[in-house]
Amino acid sequence: MNLPLMSDPNARRSGRHFLQIPGPTNVPDRVLRAMGRPTIDHRGPEFAQLTLDILERLKAVFKCSRPVVIYPSSGSGAWEAALVNTLSAGDRVLMFETGHFAMLWRDIATRLGLEVDFIPGDWRHGVDPEAIESKLAEDRRHAIKAVAIVHNETSTGTTSKVGEIRKAIDRTGHPTLFMVDTISSLASIDYRHDEWGVDVTVAGSQKGLMLPPGLGFNAVSTKALEAAKKANLPKSYWDWGPMLNSSARGFFPYTPATNLLFGLNESLSMLLEKGLENVFARHQRLAEATRRTIKAWGLEILCLNPEEYSNSLTAVLLPDGHDADALRKVILDRFNLSLGNGLGKVQGKIFRIGHLGDFNELMLAGTLCGIEMGLSLAGVPHKKGGVEAALDFLGNM
Repeated sequence: MNLPLMSDPNARRSGRHFLQIPGPTNVPDRVLRAMGRPTIDHRGPEFAQLTLDILERLKAVFKCSRPVVIYPSSGSGAWEAALVNTLSAGDRVLMFETGHFAMLWRDIATRLGLEVDFIPGDWRHGVDPEAIESKLAEDRRHAIKAVAIVHNETSTGTTSKVGEIRKAIDRTGHPTLFMVDTISSLASIDYRHDEWGVDVTVAGSQKGLMLPPGLGFNAVSTKALEAAKKANLPKSYWDWGPMLNSSARGFFPYTPATNLLFGLNESLSMLLEKGLENVFARHQRLAEATRRTIKAWGLEILCLNPEEYSNSLTAVLLPDGHDADALRKVILDRFNLSLGNGLGKVQGKIFRIGHLGDFNELMLAGTLCGIEMGLSLAGVPHKKGGVEAALDFLGNM
């Protein structure tokens, strides 16, 4: 069968666009309606109560007892905030190469004047707790001031075991700070800031929290707040001090993203009404259905360790000689379905299926149907029946 011609980008397509990249995710109608409220005075009593309510309920999502800082920013801003508030020029940071976003966080640390000890990885496994433990055990002078990892690597669909890494750190008795990026895992995969002894948790609004991009978060421990008193990296916009002082009264030291906060208030209501454990179970079920489909197609999941499979997204490796971006183009042009592209060293080799946020069984079935038809149109070798494997699994749950 001939491949479809490039569609006219200005032509209206029938039906609704399927946005199945691993973030930004689909924004629920409830959240869109909340964001459509008229903007209010961000220095008035109504806004203060809104902020205080949000900050209190965010603790339940992060599973933390200490403050959460909200920035009008992307996740990249929250990365920078975590570093500049706790570290000083020349401090050593231990990081692990799990994929493209781990590398981007490393690059920020390097540009800030930090010394990064970057443990190499193959982009097909999560963080190795034993490697972290070995590095810290060797550091008898405690030169390493922070360990910074990505919980769910959005570029590879691999999840690292944060609790096991915490235990590895504890076995060494090392006083290092522990920082975790949860940008594509928070509110999608179980995460426990306090229980796992995390000092700074980084998050963003555009994935499991079901919002558009524009809010960044730092959940902060008492240890991190103490470190902030000595940290000397330059900071102004990212400074926790003014943010925490203002937020204690329900305000911000500068103009906040008011309508995004309306949306956050609504998304928190949706998550807590449903119950986080139920949200995690739904993500796990849809992810497992996706993985069964890929295996039925005879294709390969990029993540090699089933214990590290992500419940937020799945990265699919195409056979040699087939271009994943060409496949994505066919699927977009023909079926109005967006899939995530490969980033960095896996560009053109993989495509990524986002199955997180406001997402259900029928949306997944439509996504998998579009991919299976696209595989045929693009001439990618595969077996039939992948969608049936998902439907059989979901229909018996």
